[in-house]
Amino acid sequence: MNVLLVYAHPEPRSLNGTLRDFAIERLAAAGHTVEVSDLYAMNWKAVLDAEDTTGRLDAGRFDASLDSKHAYRNGLQSADIVREQQKLMRADTVILQFPLWWFSMPAILKGWVERVYAYGFAYGVGEHSDVRWGERYGEGTLAGKRAMLVVTTGGWASHYGPRGINGPMEDILFPIHHGILYYPGFEVLPPYVVHRTGRMDETRFETIRNELGERLDTLQQTQPIAFRPQNAGDYEIPALTLREEIAPGRVGFAAHVA
Repeated sequence: MNVLLVYAHPEPRSLNGTLRDFAIERLAAAGHTVEVSDLYAMNWKAVLDAEDTTGRLDAGRFDASLDSKHAYRNGLQSADIVREQQKLMRADTVILQFPLWWFSMPAILKGWVERVYAYGFAYGVGEHSDVRWGERYGEGTLAGKRAMLVVTTGGWASHYGPRGINGPMEDILFPIHHGILYYPGFEVLPPYVVHRTGRMDETRFETIRNELGERLDTLQQTQPIAFRPQNAGDYEIPALTLREEIAPGRVGFAAHVA
């Protein structure tokens, strides 16, 4: 299996850095091929802008979507974007590893998504009609691949529980799981989350290593989150709302999980 680990933490001697090294070693020992995009070490350019294409549609006005579409279709993307797209296409499984900063991923990783997920590569794909609304949410360029988040946070697990003050972790990660990963076609595995990173000792760290190791060993067998495919009948098209008979009375993020 080919695994791409996209890693976003500025300090290699951090807990994240140690877990990254452990993941690489564990996967390689199991016979997997591992590619790593260490965004801080790569000095990844996080900002999507006109420099991402070598030939714009309109020199006077930058349009993020249309210029992205033009660049992708005509081989005009910047070289760093192309390299990351090639890594994604080689991968059978993608792991995004990052600390939870201000209830989301670090800006450098968000910028990786914004720049690499070009129009025609990760979105704007497929037929748009009265019966289909593009190849997305279960379909798309990255369909058939798996993805998993490895997330660290300083808060307690209870802070992210069903009644925790920060909100449920599954809700906080929903925009990443459903929007960034499921949207272009990934099968999304449940995340591995490390809480209370500021309270770590050898015993607890060994437990975390064992848990993460088990998750890495079973990447191919783990059941993905049961998000509802867009074009399989659960949604009215083109309104893209759940049909009345689907999950009646349920609203919000949870309604989109079967």
